[in-house]
Amino acid sequence: MGSKAGILDFLSKGLAEVHAEGRPLVDLFAGACAISGGFGHATPIISNDIQGYSAVIASTYLRRAELIGNFNIIALAQPIVDRVLASLPENLAYPKEAINLNAFNIIERRNRKMIRKEFDSSHHLFTKIYSGTWWSTEQCVWIDAIREVLDTLKSRGSIEQADFDFGLTCLLSAMAYTSQGTGHYAQYRDANTSEGMLDILKYRRASVSALFNRRFESLLEWHLENVADRGSRLLSLDYRECLAGVKNAVVYADPPYAFVHYSRFYHAMETLVRYDYPQIQHIGGEIVKGRYRVERHQSPFCIKTKVRGAFSEMFEGIKESKSDMLLSYSNTGMIDIQELIDLAHSHFGDEYKVWVEVMEHTHSTMGRIKDKSRQVKESLIIAKKLELIAR
Repeated sequence: MGSKAGILDFLSKGLAEVHAEGRPLVDLFAGACAISGGFGHATPIISNDIQGYSAVIASTYLRRAELIGNFNIIALAQPIVDRVLASLPENLAYPKEAINLNAFNIIERRNRKMIRKEFDSSHHLFTKIYSGTWWSTEQCVWIDAIREVLDTLKSRGSIEQADFDFGLTCLLSAMAYTSQGTGHYAQYRDANTSEGMLDILKYRRASVSALFNRRFESLLEWHLENVADRGSRLLSLDYRECLAGVKNAVVYADPPYAFVHYSRFYHAMETLVRYDYPQIQHIGGEIVKGRYRVERHQSPFCIKTKVRGAFSEMFEGIKESKSDMLLSYSNTGMIDIQELIDLAHSHFGDEYKVWVEVMEHTHSTMGRIKDKSRQVKESLIIAKKLELIAR
């Protein structure tokens, strides 16, 4: 949601207006790290997001993973998978031949019963919580096994943190491409029709191991050719905490635009990275369909009564850090764009020059409404400190 990968050229033009050699670029709400991917080769990045999975992805763009290529992760995971699958009921697999809707849903329900099973293995988080939701039990066993291999290699000192994060990034990708959802993890799909069943079945039959290997090989080749350590920093802080530690930088801010909280849409990614066996949300004594973590970040930028105050605090934090700002926001956001521009003028005052660049942009709805995308006006609000202009 909200990825800026498609408008990097537009952002690059705005960045050229304020950036100077030697000053870091702060990606304040990094998300899937399009900024690190687009500009990390050219300038030091401070990549920040309160969601921990973002730092893992940023690491793959910004820090060299020199050792992970020495290991066949899937070969190391295979014995773990074989052992776990042998300990589970045999009626969890989806047949390769044709299956009717009723029989399919019986298998789906069997998979979901894993949440009531007791495990004695160290790595069973996904198998227990997510079997029969976005992934099948077998796919979840593979996710847990790959995570176990990465943990073991890191604990033995065979790989460094950058290698570990690279492996997790590949696993996040394999999770995404085997998920039967609509590009996020807010709720998985139910098979209510034969047509829906056939589409879900395509993902149920997809191989986590094959997709992991494919991503691993292609990404590692790109990574070793393009990534160099430039002193970038990876943070998982509230935006106010991040700004308190910044001085004389260029701050790129891409806060959430909508009332939906990203933590609801990407909680499974956060759970993979934390691997902390979280408490799952219940309503009326029943587990919620989304299998959400009880502990989830609620952004003030997604709350109508708090969004203006959140922007005010952000503007003041940038001003106090004596930094320049580029702020992306949409005309479909939680606050009117003209009101936001006026608010920026009032906070930055005479010490800054504030102006706006606008472009048309196609924004993915991620399955939230009937159309797959919609046209929005993407505004880039730029605030440049005047004394820096004078130099």
